[in-house]
Amino acid sequence: MKPIQHSLQKWIQNNESFQERHNAMKREITSHPLVRSFLQAHEEITDEQIDRNLNKLYEYITQSHQCDRCTSVETCKNMLQGYSPILEYKNEEIHISYEKCRNRLAEEAQTEQSDLIKSVHIPKEILEARIDKVHVDQERTNAIKSMTQFLNAAEEKLPERGIYFSGPFGVGKTYLLGVIANRLKQFNISSMLIYMPEFVREMNASIKDNTVQQKVDAFKKADVLMLDDIGAETLSAWFRDEVLGAILQYRMMEKLPVFFTSNYTMDQLEEILATTTRGDVEKVKAGRIMERIKQVSIEVPVNGKNRRR
Repeated sequence: MKPIQHSLQKWIQNNESFQERHNAMKREITSHPLVRSFLQAHEEITDEQIDRNLNKLYEYITQSHQCDRCTSVETCKNMLQGYSPILEYKNEEIHISYEKCRNRLAEEAQTEQSDLIKSVHIPKEILEARIDKVHVDQERTNAIKSMTQFLNAAEEKLPERGIYFSGPFGVGKTYLLGVIANRLKQFNISSMLIYMPEFVREMNASIKDNTVQQKVDAFKKADVLMLDDIGAETLSAWFRDEVLGAILQYRMMEKLPVFFTSNYTMDQLEEILATTTRGDVEKVKAGRIMERIKQVSIEVPVNGKNRRR
């Protein structure tokens, strides 16, 4: 009994109508600019190989190539959404494979950039802060200038010291942190933003599940650390010395910048840090913390009207 493949081939050869359609499709596929270019680059490909792989070549020309027929991953019409086809000739065989398209790569890059900003209890509007939305006025000129200088330097090399923004409620100190974090992620520099009062409560709760050291290590090693509203509440001696002190000591030794916002100047903050939740006054220990703060940041006052109103 003859193999069915032999019978099928004989039928195709004898069926004139089928053969005409086959030849017309072959001409259409092989005349496609991308296929023609591929065949010219691989002159060793035989006519028989082309016949045997017409389905692959057809699949190739009907797909979008590097987003030439779509505007986003969501609108991609390809068999593998977000992937662009590639023709290859290996081991005397024509193969079709897929690589990530431009839209998918751009989308992944955007997601990766967003992941560079990690926050602990920071409002969404701060995480989306943009430099072009910063209102420039005379009372905030120095703060904006200092921020711009830091960012300009960070484009080449991350500075060793951040900024300590001190000033009254509602003048935009936290928003400036968001602006800096979003700008830094364009340089692939990660930022960790922390709202201090909630951070203190979270770290106290972490004692129960033994995750204190894990979280402290994360804060120590972030490219840029941002402590929002430091001094907003009285710290325990344990948090001040073992958590905040350890983080600042590591970053001071490793020359990693820290940003702060506070309603208090550095001098005022030292007095606040000296008094613990038990009412003890420990000026020497508070002085040590302040020395570390001064090593990792430069104080810049922020004034102006209360924008929260």
